Amino acid sequence: MLDGFLALYVFMLAAFTGYEIIARVPVILHTPLMSGSNFIHGIVLVGAMIALGHAQTPLEIGIGFIGVLLGAGNAAGGYVVTERMLEMFKSSRPGGPESRR
Repeated sequence: MLDGFLALYVFMLAAFTGYEIIARVPVILHTPLMSGSNFIHGIVLVGAMIALGHAQTPLEIGIGFIGVLLGAGNAAGGYVVTERMLEMFKSSRPGGPESRR
């Protein structure tokens, strides 16, 4: 019972801390931070795959599969969002950086 309360406490503390940190990030830094968070999502995905590999009961397998599915979607979605954000910084006028390629 105590482990459940401790896990809930750590989750709530992490959620509050994450919200407070992200709320204070300037707009210009969101793209680099998104790229860094994609790396973390990849680590989470690897952890979910390891947990799924050690699952024994159908409930553990189901939770592990959902974890892998959500982790993969989160990582892939993060890269898509980062790419779209980087597109906003490209020049669309003739003679811009993309015309020199």
